[in-house]
Formats: sequence, C-alpha cells, structure tokens
Amino acid sequence: MSPTTLPAPPEQGHVTFLGAGPGDPGLLTLRAVEALANADVLVAEHEVLDVVRRHARQGVAEVQTDAADSSAASATGTGTPQLTVVDGASTTAGDPAVRDAAHLVMEAARGGRRVVRAVSGDVGLDSAAAEEMLACAAAGVPFEVVPGIAAAVGVPAYAGVPLRDAHGTDVRFVDARTASDRCWTEIGASDGTVVVSATLDTVAATAGELVSAGRKPDTPMTVTVAGTTTRQRTWTATLGTIAQTLKQAKVLPSPEGGRPVIAVVGERSAAAQRDQLAWFESKPLFGWKVLVPRTKEQAASLSDQLRSYGAVPHEVPTIAVEPPRTPQQMERAVKGLVTGRYEWIAFTSVNAVKAVREKFEEYGLDARAFAGIKVAAVGEQTAAALVAFGVKPDLVPSGEQSAAGLLEDWPPYDPVFDPIDRVFLPRADIATETLVAGLIELGWEVDDVTAYRTVRASPPPAETREAIKGGGFDAVLFTSSSTVRNLVGIAGKPHNVTVIACIGPATAKTAEEHGLRVDVMAPEPSVHKLAEALADFGARRRLAALEAGDPVTRPSERRPGSRRRRSTT
Repeated sequence: MSPTTLPAPPEQGHVTFLGAGPGDPGLLTLRAVEALANADVLVAEHEVLDVVRRHARQGVAEVQTDAADSSAASATGTGTPQLTVVDGASTTAGDPAVRDAAHLVMEAARGGRRVVRAVSGDVGLDSAAAEEMLACAAAGVPFEVVPGIAAAVGVPAYAGVPLRDAHGTDVRFVDARTASDRCWTEIGASDGTVVVSATLDTVAATAGELVSAGRKPDTPMTVTVAGTTTRQRTWTATLGTIAQTLKQAKVLPSPEGGRPVIAVVGERSAAAQRDQLAWFESKPLFGWKVLVPRTKEQAASLSDQLRSYGAVPHEVPTIAVEPPRTPQQMERAVKGLVTGRYEWIAFTSVNAVKAVREKFEEYGLDARAFAGIKVAAVGEQTAAALVAFGVKPDLVPSGEQSAAGLLEDWPPYDPVFDPIDRVFLPRADIATETLVAGLIELGWEVDDVTAYRTVRASPPPAETREAIKGGGFDAVLFTSSSTVRNLVGIAGKPHNVTVIACIGPATAKTAEEHGLRVDVMAPEPSVHKLAEALADFGARRRLAALEAGDPVTRPSERRPGSRRRRSTT
C-alpha cells in the first residue's frame, strides 16, 4: 500500500512589532534593520514610515495609519489606529472589512507575508501595539518584538540632559496625559528626576501640577521638542519660569496635536550643565537646510556627510544624463576594448563608468573584459565606482583630482614597454581637450569617444524654486561651474542670505559672474573637503554668536534684506 501524500500546509506568515525610536533614523537597532530588509508589508504612521522605509527592500507594500487615531489609541488604551493610505502593492487594501491595523496585520500574515508593524519609540510603551499583539496571539499568528529606544530616554540624551548622576538619583517616567492626582502627589513628595511626556500646550500646566504637589518652583526643568531630529529645540528654565520662557521664545502649541514633547525635572538632572553637554544641537550645521545640486547617485555620500554635521540636505539634480545621439562610436570602442585595441582606458567621471558598465551589460560582458588593460580614474569617487564594478584602477592622481592631476602622473608612451599606444577615453559630450592634448603630447593615440550626453535637468518643484529664491535654504554647495549655471537656469538665483560654498576657484568665478557672493571655498577640489569647509564656516559662525552673547541662528533666519559679510575663507 503506497503511503498517503498529505497536502502541504499553507505558508505561515509572521509579524514583527518594531520600535522605530524617537525620530533619528540612526537609532534603529541592527535587528530592526534586518527585519525591515525582509519585510513584505510595512504598517506605520507617516513619520515612522519615513524613518523605516529606507531600510526596506524595493517593492515592499506600505500601509499608513492615521496619526491622530494612533495617538488617541495610544493615549487612551482603546481601539486600534484606522487605515487612511495604502499603496497599490497591498492585496488586502481594497477589502472594506480590513478596517484597522490589527486586522490588516493579521490578514497579511495569514497570507504568508512577513509584516513589520512599526511604532514610534519603544513597542512596550505603545498600547495600540499591545492590543495588536494580543490579537495576533488569539488568532495564532506568530510574532516577535524588536524593542526601540523610548523617547523618554533618547530625547534627554540628545538634549544633553543625563537622567542620573554619581549619587544614583531615582528616575520616574510620567505621561502627563494619563497621570492621576495620586501620581502627581507621589512625585511631588520625592526629590528624584522626573521625565514627563507632555505637549507644548500642556507643559506649563504640568509644571504647575508639580509645584502644587510639593516641588519647589526653582527646580530646574528642560523642555525638548522634536527630539533627536534636526528640528530639535530645548529650553532650560525652572518649574516656576517655564511658562514665561516659552512665551518669550514665542513657542506655539505643538502642530502635531498629541505628539509629546519631553520635559526633564529635577535638582540633579544636569539642566544647569546643558551648555557643556548639548552635543547634538551644537553640531556645526545643526538644522541647516543645505541645497545639494547634483544627481541623486552623486549626492548620496555628500548628503550623508552633511547629516553628520547636523544639516538637512536637499538634493536637486541640475544635470540629466542621456545616451549619445549616435551610439555606433561607443559600440566600436567597447568591441575594441575586448579585442585588445587599447593599452589604457581613462575614466573622468562616475557617469563614464556607468555608461561603459551599461554597454558591457548590453553585450553580456563583465569586469573580466578589462583583463590586460590599464585603468585610470580621475579621482576617488570615480575610483570607488570602478571598484563597485569589480575593477581596481591602476592610476588615480596623487595630487589634484582633475584632468591636469591625472596628466601629472600619467606615464609617457614607451615603445619598448608598451605594446599598444592607444587610450580609450569615454567621456561626456562636453569636450576634454586638456586631457586629450596632454596624452598626445606624452606620445599616446587617443580615441575620444562620447559615452553619454549631459543636458540641463528639469526644473525642481515650485516650492523648491521658491525656497531657493526666497532664502529658504541656509547654504548651497556648488561642485562645478555647470551646477552654478544649471541651477540658476532651472530654479533661479539663490537668495542673498544663503551661504554659497564652491569647490574651487573656477566654480567660484562662475558663481560671482552670476551675481553670487562666495562665502566658502574648499581647500582642495573635493566634495568632501567642500562639506568640511562649510562645517568649519558654521562652527565659526556659531562661536562668534555665542561670544557676542547673541542667539545662535541659521542663515535663513536672518532678517530679509540683511547684508552678508564676505568671507575670507
């Protein structure tokens, strides 16, 4: 008798309840990043989606819950957030029965999908997530929990307010929205540090509750809004003066409605030492909105560097790359590369590497086609693009990263040691006479081939154009003369309060020809040195304000019409 073949059980999905932290994407845990990379469905509020989506795989279904409903559910402990936006990749999006996050999470998991339910802060402090976990448990849906950094812990750390000192001060955490009279009485009778989750429009009343409960009016207090993000602001006062401090600072009620701010109260909360400990808000470009006029691929590492200085980079492409109008010349050169026509190939840009790589893929070739050919790269970024392709360049300029720098290190043709005298130079449609003439002078024959065309990019959205012309950006980085010409052409001239930073003298000259005053120039022609120079400028500007007893402001916060002093940088 033959054995009976049982049908395969349906594929079982899985849910990961994930704490996304208080706002800074860098605070996600390694386990959170791993879970996001394997997710089929993401369910979260809009702000949380912005934090986690960069680690999700391409094609993941994104489901946005209503932020107001989510906050209300978390505060009251009732119900689950209602769905308001679902992308087209979700198979359950159109089902009217799928009305809330708990149902959607379980429905997707039953269909064999890996679901990440992301919440702000830590999962254990989110009552809506707790209800959804109970629902999964009751339905037999497997789940796991990935803790996150709670706002009550992460925000004081970013504000430079340690919660404990050497004396081991007691620390209490309170949500002002749900605290009872008994809770306030207990806190008022202690002298420990209190971390309070409140809102801007209730924080003064919270201070009053603490004074009424027995805390002294001169007890130090800090209030932080938008903690761990580049919008973070912190005020230092006392329980008795916080209302007046916020009024003088013209602080408006929280635009996010129920989104909490974090207040720290206590004699030993180190509020008085915040000037020395406020590491985050004292970054040289903290909160600066910096325009990066480059393509998204080129701007990635530069934007990461700017973020490390506290800036908010905004990438606006000024150049679009298109294939050559007549591809035959490029096709002949690539075939010649394979058949041994060239001794050298010289790459003068990342786009040149990309163009050759795409042509290789079209022919079914890979990096092995470079075997026996010497490869030159004009600079570090171009070299990095080659390494990513699987090619280690033989020559990168030891000095200036330019065509002139490349020529300084290029060896002359020697008929004894060089069996072939020809160089393949894939380039943009913009002429490269300097490099071609220099190579010919060194005895080489050059196939100067148009590998791609550079054209002016489409104008950015209207709001970006208005921000550029109206002083909405604190700084703009120009990495070439073409970025100056193209940005002015597609978006208009940056406002006079915007700090202008240029990569070198030629770019600075072009900026001045367009009526711009250059404030910062890189000490050498490198985008990373340019970012460093802007950070140094910001640090000096901040120090000058502090020494003068003035508030530290961003360039975009200057009064309209104010003149900008010319920098000697």
